[in-house]
Amino acid sequence: MEFNIPLGIEFTATEMVTKDNTASKYGSGLVDVFATPAMVALMEKAALNAVLPHLPHGFNTVGTEICVKHTKATPLGWEVHSKATLKEVDGKKLVFDVVAWDSEGEIGRGTHTRYIIDSKRFMEKFSSK
Repeated sequence: MEFNIPLGIEFTATEMVTKDNTASKYGSGLVDVFATPAMVALMEKAALNAVLPHLPHGFNTVGTEICVKHTKATPLGWEVHSKATLKEVDGKKLVFDVVAWDSEGEIGRGTHTRYIIDSKRFMEKFSSK
């Protein structure tokens, strides 16, 4: 199946920094600031939501690679935003530029790769496990 997904599509995801998405909660650190794994998840969420409206019914994407730098801490109670912009399409492979920021500026940046899947066929692979 051929997918006609336009380059440049984007989506911005937002979440509040709470105790549930801190480094101390994730176990990735011992402080109550926005966790790197939470930033990565927000970046993936933005990429997923950028492409979903362009996929046929029953299709989805899965993340396969992410390369990011988390450059600044964000404290409890602040909002964090992440924007994903589609920069490359190669068949089922989608590559996004991702960036995250808070009210004081950029906190992280990188690239994220996702692949288009047929959700039903993908999940059938696990039925025998």
